[in-house]
Order: sequence, then structure tokens, then C-alpha cells
Amino acid sequence: MGTLTEIASSLKDANKKVQLIYAFNGTGKTRLSREFKELIAPKESDEEVQDESDVKILYYNAFTEDLFYWDNDLDNDIDRKLKIQPNGYTRWILKDQGQEPNITNHFQRYTNDKLTPRFNEQYVVKDIEDRDITIPAYSEVRFSFERGDNSGSDFVKISKGEESCFIWSIFYSLLEQTINVLNVVEEADRETEQFNDLQYVFIDDPVSSLDDTHLIELAVNIAELIKSSKSELKFIITTHNPLFYNVLFNEFNNADSSSGYRVKHSRKWRFEKLIDGTFSLVDQSNDSPFSYHLFLLSEIEKAIESNDIRKYHFSFLRNILEKASTFLGYVHWKNLLPNETEGSQEGYYNRIINLCSHSKHHGEEISILDDNDKRVLGFLVEEIKRMYSFKSTIIPLVTEDDTV
Repeated sequence: MGTLTEIASSLKDANKKVQLIYAFNGTGKTRLSREFKELIAPKESDEEVQDESDVKILYYNAFTEDLFYWDNDLDNDIDRKLKIQPNGYTRWILKDQGQEPNITNHFQRYTNDKLTPRFNEQYVVKDIEDRDITIPAYSEVRFSFERGDNSGSDFVKISKGEESCFIWSIFYSLLEQTINVLNVVEEADRETEQFNDLQYVFIDDPVSSLDDTHLIELAVNIAELIKSSKSELKFIITTHNPLFYNVLFNEFNNADSSSGYRVKHSRKWRFEKLIDGTFSLVDQSNDSPFSYHLFLLSEIEKAIESNDIRKYHFSFLRNILEKASTFLGYVHWKNLLPNETEGSQEGYYNRIINLCSHSKHHGEEISILDDNDKRVLGFLVEEIKRMYSFKSTIIPLVTEDDTV
């Protein structure tokens, strides 16, 4: 137990290739990423945007999106574009490395294969005093839906979820190139010196708006990329999403002979905020995927006991059912739901779990449910425990002394 600074120090002292951290929304994951950044590379000013010189840590978190903002063309409502704050990373990845096609491929993989980003070339506009203003290349992005006849739609403003996917696609392309650069052993042979001092990559909750299929794909891609890193670069990943965590947990439990990655190079944690305002980092390295779902069940039971049930607890229940259905040999997790009144309730239970498990925004995931939804969750948990002989699984909080 300790402060965020002490937790950040614990992560640094762990000295592992990759550390995977699970925490609920509101625990302080983004604050932890900033605290860790300050520990590794204290900023010398109030500037939040990373400078590319002598960089020691790359991070993806909520503040990464502050590099991007919309110009909605309020005067004409035609030329809507996403603008990029000046920074060396996007300039390097786009101008020097020519990664626009890869960024587009990554983006379309997780969104729509017709939704196409277009980066600008340098151009000149006039200001209100008729002076020339140069707009640098790769400082703006416009989006349109491409048709099969080589024509495109009008420029559109993409959704917040699509915007997050796009920003992640840029970061992922940057990370991919960075790992490739650092995999060259001799510094003199590297194509850039920009990342010679890079020590850590901190990834906080990437693209949580994705559906389960794409989220699994994203997790596998991240794990494969990280395991391909042969340098001394270290990685920290935090997430509130149980499925994302579980996929990464399994991926990092598999060695990779081509890169030399071993299971011992990773460590898994549970990050918690305690009642007194301090924080706890609990070692999860001995958990199997199924016992992790028993932990989720214990979290649901604690929420029911304290009457603090949120939408994400339905997501936990679905995760448990998915794992149990595989274990018991059922094709679909909904086959494990209690069935009353000739199947009518099975349809209702299935719908409410799906509805509450597919929230698109963070605010929806933590929103409080009405009394009937709470009653349904409590009933489902008790019925599933009875039908499939689950034990009561409330797990006592592990203290720092217990982990020594």
C-alpha cells in the first residue's frame, strides 16, 4: 500500500520486460501513468506534449488525445478536419517514415474499410489581414468514405470512438517503427538516434470502445509487437477491461523463441484504490485465466453486498459465462442462463447482459443502474452459482504484508 508515487516506484523497481495491470475505472490509471512519467523523465516546464529529444518514455493515455483537436468549419460546415498539434513524433512517423498507408490500414481494420483518413500536404492560406499563412504538411487530417468508383464522400467528422482508433493507429505505427529501430543492436547502424535513450513505453487503456472481436485482435497485436522487441525497452500496460486483460494475460504467458521472450519477463498486477485514499498493487502472477474470472465473480458479489452495482458488473458476468461455457462444452455463453417461462426470461437476461456489456463510452460503463437491473444481476449471480456449483468467492483484500 502507498501513494501513487510509491506505486510508480514499485513498477520501476520490478525491472520486468512487460508489466500488465488491471484496475477499475476511476482507480487512477491515467494519474499513475503521469506519475510514472514524472519518475522516469521529470518535465522541466508545464508543457504536457512530449518533446522528441532525449526521450526516455513514450506513453499513450488520455492526454495523448490532446495532441488532436477538431476544426469543424463552422462558417461553411464543409471542410471538417482533425488538426494535429506540432510534435516530432507524428512528423517523424508520417514525413520521414512514410507510415500513412500503415496508419490507414490499422485504422480501417478496427473501424470501416471505406473510412479513409487523408493527411494534408503543405499549403498556404490568407489570414484576415491578407497575409500568407503556411499550413505544414501532416498537420491536418480529413476523413471521407471511399467508393468503388474512385470517388469519395464529403469530408465527415468521425465519432469519438473512431477518433480514438485513429489516434491509437498513429501511436501503434510509431511504436512498431520504434521497436524496429531499437532492435538494431549497434546504435551507429540505426536509422535515427531519436530513441537511443528510450527506456519505457506506458500504454493506458487503448481504444476501449472496440467490440469484443476487435478488442481481442488489438490485444493479440500488442502482445506480438511487444514480444518482438529484442532491446532493453520495457512496457507497462494498464486496463479496466476484463477481456482485454485476460487476452494479454494469456499472450504474455506464452514464450516466443524467435525474440527470446520468456514468461518470466512479464509480471501481472491488480491495482486498487483503498478506502483511506492510498493505493495497492497486488501481484497476480500466479492467476490462471479461470481463477481470474473467479476474482471477477467476487467483485460482483462485493458490489451486490454494498449495493454499488454498475454497468461494468454485467460485463464481468458475461466474461465469467464465456469462460464457463468453454469449460463446460457449450457453444454459446447464453446457454448457461436460467430459463423460465418457456424461454422468455432467457431472452431478457441475454438482452440485458448484452446491453450493459456494450457501452461505448467510459461514462456509460460506470453509470449507476436502476433497482430492477440490480435485482436481475443479483438473481442471475445466485442462479448461476446454484446451477453450476460455484462457491461464494468473495476474496479478502490482499495487503502489502501478504505479498512479501
